[in-house]
Amino acid sequence: MNLKNASVLVVDDDMDVLTAVRLLLKTETAAVVVEKNPENIRSLLAKQSFDIILLDMNFNSSINTGNEGLFWLKKLKELRSNAAVIMITAYGDIDLAVRSLKEGATDFVVKPWHNEKLISTIKDALRKKESNKTPMMYVGAADSIIGSELMGESEAMQQIFYKIEKVAPTDANILLLGENGTGKDLIAKAVHQHSLRADKPFIKVDVGALTETLFESELFGHKKGAFTDAREDRVGLFETASGGTLFLDEIGNISLHQQAKLLSVLQNRKITRIGTNQPIPIDIRLVCATNIPLSELANENRFRKDLVYRINTVEIIVPPLRKRGSDVELLAKHFLSIYAKKYMKSADRFDAGAFEKLRSYHYPGNVRELQYTIERAVIMAENDVLHASDLIFSPIESPEQVLDEPVEFNLSQVEKNTILKVIEKHNGNISKAAKELGLTRTALYRRLNKYDI
Repeated sequence: MNLKNASVLVVDDDMDVLTAVRLLLKTETAAVVVEKNPENIRSLLAKQSFDIILLDMNFNSSINTGNEGLFWLKKLKELRSNAAVIMITAYGDIDLAVRSLKEGATDFVVKPWHNEKLISTIKDALRKKESNKTPMMYVGAADSIIGSELMGESEAMQQIFYKIEKVAPTDANILLLGENGTGKDLIAKAVHQHSLRADKPFIKVDVGALTETLFESELFGHKKGAFTDAREDRVGLFETASGGTLFLDEIGNISLHQQAKLLSVLQNRKITRIGTNQPIPIDIRLVCATNIPLSELANENRFRKDLVYRINTVEIIVPPLRKRGSDVELLAKHFLSIYAKKYMKSADRFDAGAFEKLRSYHYPGNVRELQYTIERAVIMAENDVLHASDLIFSPIESPEQVLDEPVEFNLSQVEKNTILKVIEKHNGNISKAAKELGLTRTALYRRLNKYDI
């Protein structure tokens, strides 16, 4: 459908928003109706059908749920409206807006928006409505969107890709949460690459590794002679990242004193080099990361809650590899291609037993552990096919089952996993594996055939 033929309903309790949207769409659409009270939606739909409904996420109404937008979105579904719904949200409600997509919304826009962006979003919603498509998904094409290093087909990764697309063009501070080795640094780079600051610096610093004495010097800079080893003027990383993105990794490991210094800079958007009294304005997009759960990070004895709010305009939870399903095989093939080329090896595929072993492992070291496992296997490979015995997982990771991993009680699966572990333990020696399992070689071979190992 052409936008000129579309009818649009805008529901928001902010009269300034209603006026601005009505003036913008008046000449762009066939009809635009604005409404301040969402409780009038039912009567409006009874009188007229709409192609697009712009619906605010929060209202000062009688429905005090904290997420009124979702309440009215569900009401629209109950009323069987065929309109494509676009949620209107603020930075702090991005997570709710993403949730609204699962509830049936077509898209969302973040206030304040550029008029061109709003028009583009409405046109996209009309196209999706016409083709009866669900909100954009990046199945199998993540590398074309956010770089070849970051990929995934799982639902969890699709949500991350969508968040990156929606949040990156804004200047909202982002907090990345997830276990070590899950790829938080790649997501930080992707946010920068898809931001309006992409042509400016991307500066990463592991703040958790900075001592108390180095923290201020590294981040804020110093003047020559400010302290014993200050032999020359030094520009801090906040200044170096000016105009671009500053990625503070391991933010959960800094001390309360360091937190106070950082909070002051983020509040005032100014830094002062050690040894001077001259404040210097800073212009950075801040991305932080930690492996500490948000519930622990919000513990005042460990981390200042006001700093958590400051760095966490939008949070992105990066899933562990064990929660990403078929992404394990996708990533394994990717790493195999990379390292076969790097080490000039002919290995170019996995057999069924290797894939089964990859799927059944719990990856305490996450993507990083998988990457090193494939690299090691390629280096040691002697033919074109990688077998289960070629895959040796890192001994530095805990062999214990991860607590949130479901325990397998199926007897066949337990037997299969046990056989795989014992064969791995003896580096593929069937005789030794059979002896430890209390089986003859023939009996073990029968089970290998049975489980297609």
